[in-house]
Amino acid sequence: MMNWANTTFRTIGTVAFTAALAMAQGNQGRPGAVNYTEGTVSIDGNPVTAGAATVVKPGQVLHTAQQSKVEMLLTPGVFLRLGDNAAVKMVSPSLTDTRVEVLQGEAMVEADQVLEGNHLVIADRGVDTHIEKNGLYKFTTDPAQLAVYDGKAQVFIDDRTVEVGKGKQLTLAQNATLKPQGFDRKMTDQLYQWSDVRSEYVAEANQSTVQYIVGGGYPWGFAGMGWYWNPYFDSWAFVPGAGFWGGPFGYGFYSPAYWRAYAPASYYVRPGVVAASPAARAGFATGARAAAPAAAFGGGFHGGGGRR
Repeated sequence: MMNWANTTFRTIGTVAFTAALAMAQGNQGRPGAVNYTEGTVSIDGNPVTAGAATVVKPGQVLHTAQQSKVEMLLTPGVFLRLGDNAAVKMVSPSLTDTRVEVLQGEAMVEADQVLEGNHLVIADRGVDTHIEKNGLYKFTTDPAQLAVYDGKAQVFIDDRTVEVGKGKQLTLAQNATLKPQGFDRKMTDQLYQWSDVRSEYVAEANQSTVQYIVGGGYPWGFAGMGWYWNPYFDSWAFVPGAGFWGGPFGYGFYSPAYWRAYAPASYYVRPGVVAASPAARAGFATGARAAAPAAAFGGGFHGGGGRR
């Protein structure tokens, strides 16, 4: 028997979501989009807040003040976050050549999906770092240094290439020692902890968005992997093209195909509330980190599923 109350609630919720979404930007997000701000954030000195149309363009500088933080999108599945009194310059926002330069302070890059065709480069004090794999990377300017919590990167110094892997850090200077040194990945700071919280929020935004895509409530439908605007989270949500992708903090991202195959078809939640998918009921999206489902749709489980 059809539950009239649930059906009515689902219909009202979908209509409300569609109406709110129609007022936002319809196309997908792109590198440079400002996804979340906290405190005082500016672009070229002009105060800004996150929104569907807030984008750091080539040559512009994104800056945070004291006790402020910001999250900026790079390629789909890659987030750049700045700590207090930090600044980055957008050099190139191309999907096949994404380049930013860290000018001041501390930046953290959470890479949940790095494709073979992506060319993702972070410059720091004249030294280029190419992010090669999914993972978590921290850049500082004083001193200029790269720390790889998870993943793998290539650093180009003095016409030489240095590979920096998980649990290693490297001083980014033209005359620095070119041997990566180990560091304690359990030693975290304020930006790391803030990024952990943001990672959980963006995973929740993914689940909310995927529900509407699968249910037919997303006006523009599914156009493949990318950033999709979610008005209830007031941010862009990363939606993979297939499978389930785990992030370095232990949260993950569903594709519509995976959700359709594994989530209960009749389940519906209020917009902005984490959906109780099989993984969520296991504790994944309720704040407790759990291993992502081992069996996946269309290519199996991808990603880290938690920092080791």
